[in-house]
Amino acid sequence: MTTFKSGSSAPIDHTDTGKLTLAQIVEAVAGDDLNIRVTAYDGSSAGPEDAQFGLDLVSPRGTTYLVTAPSDLGLARAYISGDLVLRGGHPADPYEALRALSDDVSFKRPSARTLAAITRSLGLEHFKPIAPPPQEALPRWRRIAEGLRHSKTRDAEAIHHHYDVSNTFYEYVLGPSMTYTCACYPERAASLEQAQENKYRLVFEKLDLKPGDRLLDIGCGWGGMVRYAARQGVKALGVTLSREQAEWAQKAIVDEGLTDLAEVRYSDYRDVSEGDFDAVSSIGLTEHIGVANYAGYFSFIRGKLRVGGKLLNHCITRPDNKANKRAGSFIDRYVFPDGELTGSGTIITKLQDIGGMEVIHEENLREHYAMTLRDWNANLLENWDAAVAEVGEGTARLWGLYMAGCRIGFERNVVQLHQVLAVKLDDKGSVNVPLRPWWRP
Repeated sequence: MTTFKSGSSAPIDHTDTGKLTLAQIVEAVAGDDLNIRVTAYDGSSAGPEDAQFGLDLVSPRGTTYLVTAPSDLGLARAYISGDLVLRGGHPADPYEALRALSDDVSFKRPSARTLAAITRSLGLEHFKPIAPPPQEALPRWRRIAEGLRHSKTRDAEAIHHHYDVSNTFYEYVLGPSMTYTCACYPERAASLEQAQENKYRLVFEKLDLKPGDRLLDIGCGWGGMVRYAARQGVKALGVTLSREQAEWAQKAIVDEGLTDLAEVRYSDYRDVSEGDFDAVSSIGLTEHIGVANYAGYFSFIRGKLRVGGKLLNHCITRPDNKANKRAGSFIDRYVFPDGELTGSGTIITKLQDIGGMEVIHEENLREHYAMTLRDWNANLLENWDAAVAEVGEGTARLWGLYMAGCRIGFERNVVQLHQVLAVKLDDKGSVNVPLRPWWRP
């Protein structure tokens, strides 16, 4: 999700004018030199009348959401509930409007006098928390109180919250590939389907898989990697904590005639009993397991590989290794509960520190993820009416906002996407791999 700029102190003070309008309050906290148009249900407005993009606050409930959670979370609550409208964009793809908003709005810290005037003008009723939209998960502190972080039960609940929305809805958004991870575009004009197929090809070739090999795909989603590998003659096992994903994937395996080579289980990866795999792919799972659990996770994978077997870890990362690992309130409540991100350096360090694994390649696909999100928004726009009928307008609006905001985040290097390739060494620290990369870029 994109973030908004912050400033020092508000340059204006309306406290001598009596009760402030909602537009004046926006100016007090966002500056009075807005390039977007702001309108409110009290009839007030701010910013240029001919601005292409803007915000329309259409109800008192929206004000309460903004006041009680003055951050991305409050904006998201008001937007998802329909109490805040982004002018100049469609709810399926608010990217342009959201980018204009994040470019222009620079939230300031009001002076104590201005803050008192804002409080008097709004009225105390808007400072009393109200129920959030139904799409919101419990706050982190409630989840911590109700279950051990990253226990099997709690991980299953977190995955269920995000992935068991509706397979039909995901088909509308993701397209025929049913692949909910960053694609790899062979060229800028490539379609989403070409880019997702190319991503699976890249992972397959990096893992140096050959007919008759065995692959474990952890967090396999709807089985895209599993089915790709099986079509190349590899025996592939995928596991997912989403029951709906597993059911969809198993049906696709049957429909494609791949049952002799491919299987997707509804299972925690920690319950996989088989071993001696030639390769393990982890595509979009590391974000869910918690940074403190990386050592255990990579040790588990090492134990599942034969000597000379390879791991391809593909996950969203931060551009450095110093930032707060936890996601912001909006992402944590609405998208990936308990999700954590860190830099690629931390991932590589954790892999190296467990011993017995050598990192032999890494690359950043940040721009590819921005393009992937662009194409997912376009799919949602194309299927908007059907998507709303399937999951309701609030959930559909949530997905449009989340994907557009994340696109901006990848474009601005707030987040990245790294693939890290590692190989399991023998007990003498050696392994037979080619001297140079053996895959096509």
